[in-house]
Amino acid sequence: MLNEVYLYLDLECSDDRREVIREHLDECTPCLQEYGIEQEVKVLVARCCGGEHAPVELKARLISRLRELVVEPDAAG
Repeated sequence: MLNEVYLYLDLECSDDRREVIREHLDECTPCLQEYGIEQEVKVLVARCCGGEHAPVELKARLISRLRELVVEPDAAG
């Protein structure tokens, strides 16, 4: 579940999946701590980088690579 914190932070998953992750974060201290740390890092990076944005091609490559690394849980259970 921890690997999905990044998807949650970046709004890169469905609303249904975000709800599942949020519920998990409410109950899982290690994941919640990681979420808090990542949230602070994102705020710091945004403040330091101002309005700079990564090139579209870089974002697409990163998203593609992350999707390769993230294993979706089996829907059947």
